[in-house]
Amino acid sequence: MREILEKLINEEIDIKTAENLIKSQNILEVDEIAKFDSKRQDRTGFPEAVFAPSKDYEDLLLIIKRYFESESPQNLIITKLTPDRYEMLLDDLDFDNLIFDYNRKGQILVIRANEDKTEAIAKVGIITAGTSDINIAEEAKVIVEEGGCEAITSYDIGVAGIHRLFPQIAYMIKEGVKVLIVCAGMEGALPSVVAGLVDIPVIAVPTSVGYGVGEGGRVALDSMLQSCAPGIAVVNIDNGFGAAVFALTIVKSR
Repeated sequence: MREILEKLINEEIDIKTAENLIKSQNILEVDEIAKFDSKRQDRTGFPEAVFAPSKDYEDLLLIIKRYFESESPQNLIITKLTPDRYEMLLDDLDFDNLIFDYNRKGQILVIRANEDKTEAIAKVGIITAGTSDINIAEEAKVIVEEGGCEAITSYDIGVAGIHRLFPQIAYMIKEGVKVLIVCAGMEGALPSVVAGLVDIPVIAVPTSVGYGVGEGGRVALDSMLQSCAPGIAVVNIDNGFGAAVFALTIVKSR
């Protein structure tokens, strides 16, 4: 950027060319495998994230190495990362200054270039219908906390034993949560019930928990999309990451 500004001052380039060159610096190309938006956190308030499952391990390793070899790298998030791949990355990445924060339940890794922590700007509630939905909720929790919010969680309080739900919702409202993320598989009824009890936004996350007609989470997705309770937004199946980013967007826009 300094070189670009010097050329502008010396009238070697015009202001439009300088603007385009600065914008181009925000993209880091990795051997034609990936293009990193290296200034995403500066622009959007949230770090770059890499979806791991569809990538060969060698490509994933190369992407991470190139990212942290770039100038002034920020934190990097790797989603849907299996424990065995995480262990391989620990062996193959030899950056002494990096902090590896891996959540095994959520299978999500945050690689920190710095350890800066700030006071939580708001509270976000995260609820699951069953214990089988916890992995998606934990993914959301990591993202919520990485985005500067405090996550208040309550798991396994679905409609099969609905008496468990009410005291947990009451507690979260008393704590002042600004938005609720509700993860559910099977018939996906829980977000509708929750939205009928609260006056804050509810983000529904269908999970791929189910069998028979509910296999893969499609029934839960359809149920949440056609909910009669107002105030619900629905993300894709197993998308705890997307739900958390949307929750952070809601919180930071207030």
